[in-house]
Formats: sequence, structure tokens, C-alpha cells
Amino acid sequence: MNASPGRRTELLAAGAATVTVILWASAFVSIRSAGEEYSPGALALGRLLAGAFTLGIFCLVRREGWPPRAAWPGIAISGLLWFGFYMVALNWGEQQVDAGTAALVVNIGPILIALLGARLLGDPMPPRLLAGMAVSFAGAVTVGLSMSSGGGSSVLGVVLCLLAAVGYASGVVAQKPALGRASVLQVTTFGCLVGAVACLPFAGQLVADAADAPLSATLNMVYLGVFPTALAFTTWAYALARTTASRMGATTYAVPALVVLMSWLALGEVPGLLTLAGGALCLAGVAVSRSRARAVAPEAVPPAPQPERASDSA
Repeated sequence: MNASPGRRTELLAAGAATVTVILWASAFVSIRSAGEEYSPGALALGRLLAGAFTLGIFCLVRREGWPPRAAWPGIAISGLLWFGFYMVALNWGEQQVDAGTAALVVNIGPILIALLGARLLGDPMPPRLLAGMAVSFAGAVTVGLSMSSGGGSSVLGVVLCLLAAVGYASGVVAQKPALGRASVLQVTTFGCLVGAVACLPFAGQLVADAADAPLSATLNMVYLGVFPTALAFTTWAYALARTTASRMGATTYAVPALVVLMSWLALGEVPGLLTLAGGALCLAGVAVSRSRARAVAPEAVPPAPQPERASDSA
């Protein structure tokens, strides 16, 4: 039996969100490698330029024009705060604090998205969403504490990760209305371009770092631009256009669990039992937040008694 149009749209949005989460998780592994050779601003600019170039090709092939004027406020704000500011602040913050602390602080982003979405967009806050976010945040805290090396954090690094979370949440909430006025590809492409323009002051650092960086670090930067940026931000926007910002934000709590798995496979970093438990909590919370309450079947109403017919007289 073919799925209904509504169910098919829901499945496509869930698939797009899954692609986003997997690619964003892989970004943490690539950032760890490229960040050793590229400064925070240079890495952000190089990533955004690679992403904008890739997205621009798709826009030309699909003959996407300029976004409508009504979509530009959301595109500009998300481009500045999410594509630009967030990436620079996160890259810088991860050089100041250990990975566990960074993951813990940045993971307040989905909570901020839920609060801002409810306040500015009128997003509903069903109990299952709140419960799932609470479970996932507990998992993120567990992962963060298990990965924290102790003594490797600085006040500056924590503040930078906190600012990155604020920029991420604000950018997502600003992007949501723009998706109702422009196509997914338009919103993603021009948001990436705005972020790249905002990062142009780091062009000199990018040129200098690229001249000295090994090929592997540069390839990691290009990978970040093509896949976790161009592809993953597009699939994110596709899913966001078909659900609420709060539910999409809760979905990203699966990222810490996947980062643990990818670090295990790619970097040989064997996770401890506490890390595995935290990752399981993250995934369980996402499952709860995206579940729906079962519809209560209406009680059967007994048929109204039929009036007795008068017997025919002889």
C-alpha cells in the first residue's frame, strides 16, 4: 500500500534530518584534524567558500534566481549568526577547551531553539518534546563529563562555545520564516554566501595557512564545505521547512552519540562505559522527542433508540 502524501513528506523530512545529523557528526572529526593547521577564522572562511561554490553550481543547474525580498531578513540573519559567527566561535572555542566541555556547552543550543521557537514562532512545546530534550541533554552532559580531561578548559573557551550556541539557535529561528518565502536551495546558498562575506577579513590568514598546511588538512577543510555545509545545511533546511524548529533542534542531540562512534572508528578513540551510556541517552531522548502520542480512539456511542412503530390497525 502506498503511503499517504502526508506520511511520505514526514518520512522524507526524517531522512533529510538523518543525513544532516550524520554529516554534522562527521564534521567534528574533520575539524579536529584541520583545526591543527588552520586558524579558526581561516577554517571557517575556507569551509564556507567551498560550500558556497558547491551550492552555487546547483543553483545554476536548477536555474534558481535571487530569493524574494521578503526572505532576505531571515537569510541575512542566519547567514551572519549561524554560517559565519557560529563557525568562527566554535572553531576558536574548541582550541581553548577540551572536546567534552565544548560538546556540553554547545548542546544548550537545542534548548535555546525550543525557547526562541516557542516565543517568536509559536512552536508548540508538547510534553514528549520536553521530556526527550531533558533525556538527551542528560546524555550530552554525561558524554561531556566522560570526555572532559579536567583542567583543560578556559573561561574564554567556555564563553566562545556559549556564544556559538546562541548564534546557532538564533540562526535556526531566523531561517525558519525565510523557508516559507524562498526555496530550500536559495535560503541555504545565500545564507552560506552571507557567512562567507562576513568571514572575508580572514582571507589573509586563509592564504597563509593554506601555503603551510599539509594536503590532508586542506582536504578536510574542503570536505567540511562540500558535505557538512553544502549538503547537510540543505537537507537541514528541507527538513526544517516541514517541521518545527524545536523538533529539528532536538534531533541534533543525536550528534554527540554519533561523534563518539565515529571517533572510535576513525581515530581509534575507544569510548568508556560512561560515554556509551551518555550516547545511548542522547539517542533515546531524540526518539522520545520525535515520537507522537497515540491517538485516542473515540468511545463508541451507542445508537439512539428508534421510536417504536405503532402497530397497524386491523
